[in-house]
Amino acid sequence: MTSVPVRDVSASVRQIRSLQEIGLRLVRVAVPDPESALAVKTVRRLCGIPVVADIHFDYKLALLALEAGCDKLRINPGNIGSSRKLLEVVRAAKERGVPIRVGVNSGSLGKDVLYRYGGRNSEAMVESALKEVSLLERQGFEDIVISLKSPDIRLTVEANREAARRVAYPLHVGITEAGFGMDGVVRSVCGLAPLLIAGIGDTVRISLTENDRKKNLWVCMKVLEGLGIEYV
Repeated sequence: MTSVPVRDVSASVRQIRSLQEIGLRLVRVAVPDPESALAVKTVRRLCGIPVVADIHFDYKLALLALEAGCDKLRINPGNIGSSRKLLEVVRAAKERGVPIRVGVNSGSLGKDVLYRYGGRNSEAMVESALKEVSLLERQGFEDIVISLKSPDIRLTVEANREAARRVAYPLHVGITEAGFGMDGVVRSVCGLAPLLIAGIGDTVRISLTENDRKKNLWVCMKVLEGLGIEYV
């Protein structure tokens, strides 16, 4: 994910191109306003790389990002609003062949889920994700990617293993806020290795706490290389 606002097209393009030089194949950008959504078109054209639009709450931004040519949406259907709004997003995504990634973070689980499953555990995370997925499936949409992340290594591994057992949707894997320096690297490797070795995970993100996108990508490439996984 870029560390500069996508609406600053020049800065975004510079950062993305510098990352492409060391292997970046897919980039996620935050889309908090209409200007950012519209900028996706220019960034995508200049960089020639698939762009994931990260949307929170406002379905209109999702529609604008789709019109701008984003290659994937990252939304939580339950936060988009009414079923009518979600249906508009789903229809637009389906028309363009754009997948939707549903993200669940252990730190943002609802109180009802925490109560039902007795706290932050893998069952609570998976059920939260499947609840969001069901909202899309009810609209006839199944081009879905699921993300289950936590700063807790064991929890992340258990949740993704459970999801892989229960659904066939692609999984986006990573350790959230892994930490600084070598500590973050070690935590990321410990979380990703058991999943990737088991064939779990279709896209990967390293989330070191420091704001060095090249280091994040370098670590990701080294993890894949060390595990003998071809990066395509």
